[in-house]
Amino acid sequence: MSRPPFPPFTAETAAQKARMAEDAWNSRDPARVALAYTPDSQWRNRAEFLQGRAEIEAFLQRKWHRELEYRLIKEVWAHQANRIAVRFAYEWRDDSGNWTRSYGNENWAFDAEGLMALRHASINDLPIRESDRKFHWPLGRRPDDHPGLTALGL
Repeated sequence: MSRPPFPPFTAETAAQKARMAEDAWNSRDPARVALAYTPDSQWRNRAEFLQGRAEIEAFLQRKWHRELEYRLIKEVWAHQANRIAVRFAYEWRDDSGNWTRSYGNENWAFDAEGLMALRHASINDLPIRESDRKFHWPLGRRPDDHPGLTALGL
C-alpha cells in the first residue's frame, strides 16, 4: 500500500500531505485515518505512546468519543526530505458543552511509500467560550475558502 505524495517533499507536496491529513482527521473515521500510517508506526501524542495501526485506531475512537464537534486545521511549518513539521489547532466540545481549542505541533517522518512511520505531537488545551470559536464549517472537510491558521491569527 502506498500513499502519495512521496518523499522527498517539496513545499507543494508537503502542503498537499498536510491537507490530506487534515481532511482525514476531520472525517473522524479512525479506520480511515489509521491507513495513512505504517503498520508499525510509532506515535507520541501528549504523554501517550502508541505503536501500530490497531493502537492508533483505538486511540482515535476514544478521542472522538470524548472530543465532540471536532474541527481541525493543519499548516506546514517546515519540510525536508521525508519529514514534515506542522502546526495545528482544533476546536471541540465535551459532553457538558464546554468548548476547547487545542493547539500543537507535530513532527512527521514518512517511509518511501508515503506512509507516516513516526508522529510526535505536542498539544496544549485552551478553554474557550462558544462565542470565541473560529471553526464554523459543517462537520467534515474544511471548505477550501475557509481561512487557515495564519489568516485566522492563530
